[in-house]
Amino acid sequence: MSAPHLLVHEREDNVGVVVVEGLKAGTKMLCVVTHDNSSFELTANADVPIGHKVALKNLKVGDTAIKYGQDIGKMVGAAKVGDYVHVHNLKTKRW
Repeated sequence: MSAPHLLVHEREDNVGVVVVEGLKAGTKMLCVVTHDNSSFELTANADVPIGHKVALKNLKVGDTAIKYGQDIGKMVGAAKVGDYVHVHNLKTKRW
């Protein structure tokens, strides 16, 4: 297996974390689920910086983003599978 582009911690997560520098739109990513060491492929729809998130399923406004098995916020903009998820479409529920 080659090195992964994206890590997902739990099967229930709906966003994963980019773990390579310079991920470009159109890249077919190797995604690894660390909980069970399974893998799948996903295509990046945008350039995404290392450490930032990618949608693993279609997310609509109001959906809860799940990373590391935890609620990390509410979608304030839609994201399709493979889209960049960051402050432009995700906000914390704390404020």
